[in-house]
Amino acid sequence: MNTYLWVLWSFDALIALVVLYFFFVGLADGSVSLDNMLMWLLILLGIGGILLIGLWLRSATILWILAAPGLVYLLFLLIVVIGKPRWN
Repeated sequence: MNTYLWVLWSFDALIALVVLYFFFVGLADGSVSLDNMLMWLLILLGIGGILLIGLWLRSATILWILAAPGLVYLLFLLIVVIGKPRWN
């Protein structure tokens, strides 16, 4: 596989780890309950599916489905940290 695909897949894997972290923290503090467990399982299944199908098909297009919102959020965080905006 080429380097571009691996970089994209690694970024998606980091996003998946962040989602898993929030899932397990939510389980620990009780905010992930039976009421919203189906939603969480669908999110985790979707993210895992994107990672596995993107790797299986060696398709960067599929990996961009998860990477694009992650990059937009990363850009937002970067602007907040560097720009120090006033929120009032």
